Amino acid sequence: MSSDSLTTPPLPRGRVKSVVIVGAIIALAVVAAGVAVRATDARHLKSWTDEQAVPSVSVIVPIHDAKAPALILPGRIEAFTRAPIYARVNGYLKSWAVDIGTPVKAGQVLGLIETPEIDQQLLQARADLASAQANAQLAATTAHRWQAMLGSDSVSKQEVDERTGDYTSKTALVQAAQANVDRLVATKGFARIVAPFDGVVTARDTDVGALINAGGTGQELFVVSDVHQLRVYVQLPQNYAPSVRIGTTAQLTVPEYPNRTFTGRVIAKADAVNAASGTTLVQLLVDNPRTALLPGAFANVSFSLPVQPDALRVPASALVFDQRGTTLATLGADNKVQFKKVTIVRDFGDSVEIGSGLAQSDRVIDTPPDGLADGDAVEIATTAKKAQSHG
Repeated sequence: MSSDSLTTPPLPRGRVKSVVIVGAIIALAVVAAGVAVRATDARHLKSWTDEQAVPSVSVIVPIHDAKAPALILPGRIEAFTRAPIYARVNGYLKSWAVDIGTPVKAGQVLGLIETPEIDQQLLQARADLASAQANAQLAATTAHRWQAMLGSDSVSKQEVDERTGDYTSKTALVQAAQANVDRLVATKGFARIVAPFDGVVTARDTDVGALINAGGTGQELFVVSDVHQLRVYVQLPQNYAPSVRIGTTAQLTVPEYPNRTFTGRVIAKADAVNAASGTTLVQLLVDNPRTALLPGAFANVSFSLPVQPDALRVPASALVFDQRGTTLATLGADNKVQFKKVTIVRDFGDSVEIGSGLAQSDRVIDTPPDGLADGDAVEIATTAKKAQSHG
């Protein structure tokens, strides 16, 4: 077979032109489709970007408390009266009669001290007294005799005066010796350690045979506390001081009785603020007839504060602190941001009371995003809800 028979005959010119036109149309269609897809994607991207540019916020409505909120502060419980008992004489503890937790009456013996040195001093003082009394008696007899002889002119007036003066001197020595004996007897009486008032023994820090040193330089032997009533001390923040007055009642709870409350009454306030803590000391009185509360214990003290007529409650997370001061971000009718400068009346930790700058009808943005400015448009993520009350 020849090569001429294998050669493909050329296409007609018209058909070639049609193929080229169809290819161009297909290419243009592909390009147009691509451009359309890109335009659609661009519009979607722009729409998504615009949506993301508008921050989504949660809105709350401030509330006015119908009842007084509670201010809960830590307190320290102390005995109504507490007396550490020290020795007034040196010696050794002979015995003790009461231990911790023992109820005692005023004057009841708590312990006895052996006082060998005072015993010897007392024996010597009594001997000195006896000697002084004997000398005074002799001087009295002599003075009387000389006075009798003065009537017979047997002795001179000067000699009688000397004997009378000697008697007076000896009498004074007797009085001094008697006072020394009385002093030592009184000191010996302190060998009996007694309770100063009705109460309970809350500490015993000595034992039989222990060396006892007199005065405040020695150790405490016993501690007696009156616990039928207790004092509770609370450090009250300065801004709450005007709300807590003498006679204000408070509720106490302690960890050992989680379902029980005790009532206390404010009986004293320190008219000063501690510069280091910014608080003032408040003292409450609590009845403790069954000694359920223990001195030295911790307590939570809850004060019922008066209702502020114009104060509104918002979460503390809604506050904004910047160069403008303390502000809240609110929403206008067009859902645009408006910052309002406010004043805080009371801070409850998780919420605050606003005294001025806010209306109850305002919609407040909770936890406003960073960079939010006046006039910014926002989207409300959730339906407006009321601020939670923590009264």
